[in-house]
Order: sequence, then C-alpha cells, then structure tokens
Amino acid sequence: MTHKREIQGNVIKISGDKTVSIVVERRVMHPKYHKVVKRFKKYLVHDERNELKVGDEIVATECRPLSKTKSYRLKSIVSGAQL
Repeated sequence: MTHKREIQGNVIKISGDKTVSIVVERRVMHPKYHKVVKRFKKYLVHDERNELKVGDEIVATECRPLSKTKSYRLKSIVSGAQL
C-alpha cells in the first residue's frame, strides 16, 4: 500500500460542478535574508457531493488523475466558512 499525500488549505473558489479550488500556504525560511516568508500554491480538489463553500478549511488526499489538472479528493472538512 502506498502513502497518499495530504494537503490542507482554504477553499477560494467553486470551480464548476464537483470541483473547488483551494490555496495551500507554507512557511519557508528565505535563503539570503533568513526571514520566514509565505509561499502559496493552488490545487483543484474533487468534491463529489458539492458540499463545500468558499472559506471552508479542508483536508484533501492524493488520488489518480481525475482530469488534466485535478488529482486530489476531499477527505474531510476541518472548519466551516466564517460568516
């Protein structure tokens, strides 16, 4: 059994039917200035039941490619959108 990569991020956009776009933030040390800086990357995540809303924090797990750019599935919702 292989280890599936998991990512945690915030939903920023509903990108069509059963798809959401999330942004994952990571903090890294700048090589020259030795200051912690933020790096961002966007991923498309498959949401089978269309249950996510903009602002939700989720955990997604890696899966087989579902389309050209989508290869993550929704695993769990960490927290709902703040109203």
